[in-house]
Amino acid sequence: MAKIKVLLIEDDNTLSNYLADLLEKSGYLVEQCFDGETGLKLAQSQQHQLILLDKMLPKLDGVSLLKILRESSQQPVIMVSAKGAEEERILGLTHGADDYVAKPFNTQELLLRIESILRRSSSYTPANNHFEISIDGLTLNTAKQSIFVNENEIEFTPIQFKLLWELVSQQNKIVSKADLYQAVLNKKLGAYDRSIDMHLSRVRRKLNEANWLGERLQTVHGKGYCFK
Repeated sequence: MAKIKVLLIEDDNTLSNYLADLLEKSGYLVEQCFDGETGLKLAQSQQHQLILLDKMLPKLDGVSLLKILRESSQQPVIMVSAKGAEEERILGLTHGADDYVAKPFNTQELLLRIESILRRSSSYTPANNHFEISIDGLTLNTAKQSIFVNENEIEFTPIQFKLLWELVSQQNKIVSKADLYQAVLNKKLGAYDRSIDMHLSRVRRKLNEANWLGERLQTVHGKGYCFK
């Protein structure tokens, strides 16, 4: 089986070498990069299954890199930033990061998050046997991991696809936030974790930009979310 390729974009040489060694010992093939401009070019080559992206980079910062990358690619991205930088974390998730880790981080947790992202980004098979849903011009196909609005395809990250599928496939049912975290992110809901909110906001915006009513993905305060 071919090794999974990880692009590591981190300007701190010591940390980059440490992470590269950690990942290689865990069986990944790692390509290191130390500035944002070079990192963007390598990311746009789409030769990697995962990108580990630092927020603070010379020449082009991580968020700007991610914004440009998301115009043409939905490769899974884990963003790394300073501990407690809540606004930076929200900014990263808003612009399409699939997950976020804060420095200094537990290496075992990082490896588990990488494994979780890779599991979610591989072909997703739902628990039931329905592989396509069409509602009012919106079509989701799990076999092709595709989303169309009136026959025009929209680019979604694997997590965004899975989130939308979970809600659309349970139309008019309130899905709790805890259940969504488990089904979509494969983790328990944390007290201050707003990852699902950020991903859902991104999904709504993409649907609205495609002239489909993203507001049908409703937040039911204190209970969860519902697709109407």
